[in-house]
Amino acid sequence: MAKRRILYVSHEIKPYFPEGDLANAALAFPKKMNELGHEIRAFMPRFGIINERRHQLHEVIRLSGINVVINDYDQPLIIKVASVPGAKIQVYFIDNEEYFKRKGTWEDAQGSFYDDNGARSLFFSKSIIETIKKLGWQPDVVHVMGWMSAPLPVYLRQFHNDDAHFAGTKVVYSLFENGFEGCLDKGLEEGMTFDGVQGMDQFTNPSAEALFCGAARHSDAVLQMSPNASPAAVEAAKAAGVPVHNGAEFLENPAALDAFYESLFV
Repeated sequence: MAKRRILYVSHEIKPYFPEGDLANAALAFPKKMNELGHEIRAFMPRFGIINERRHQLHEVIRLSGINVVINDYDQPLIIKVASVPGAKIQVYFIDNEEYFKRKGTWEDAQGSFYDDNGARSLFFSKSIIETIKKLGWQPDVVHVMGWMSAPLPVYLRQFHNDDAHFAGTKVVYSLFENGFEGCLDKGLEEGMTFDGVQGMDQFTNPSAEALFCGAARHSDAVLQMSPNASPAAVEAAKAAGVPVHNGAEFLENPAALDAFYESLFV
């Protein structure tokens, strides 16, 4: 099979995040595809819980100077990178003083959801696009996982279909049972409205389920990682003509995952 450039995006990746279905899969998928000879990159936020010294993160100076516009405000982007021990995979970390220089992930010490998680989600998603462009690296597949990167498929499809960096890029979205209670703040809706995103129904006061639905509709394929992972998003994908696959079987069978990626180009 052809050797592909595959970009993985998740707000949880083992070993930088505690073990769980999402963090484990976000390591397993790129690790297995790297072993099969594909060119791999992975992205996650540089949450405050990540020990930079222990994990040997360092700033990528050649990627400095990028600003990301969030609702008409320029936010400076800092890119850091580390190598996953024993996996031969580089993980790029999206960092920003305002959004990620805090000890929590998306909750404070009292367990309260941060009131700017919507803007943080949008910053994370848009930052990946800008970083890939500056790297000059054209991915064949962008495999997105989790609620925090749900805007990414939307932006790739609505604004970058004709971008040379993403020409022919296929978008895959994986559904996990890892949402959140309630709805995101207005930051996501306001930022996407400012950018001119069309079809905002699922990003207006969005629940986790709504985010999953919006991302699924803008993808080329959806992987349902467990039978109970977002039935609403599965139906939204099917209604939009997006094929849905059993993602759990790909964790056990790297050859099947490889064949799945290749089938996107047939």
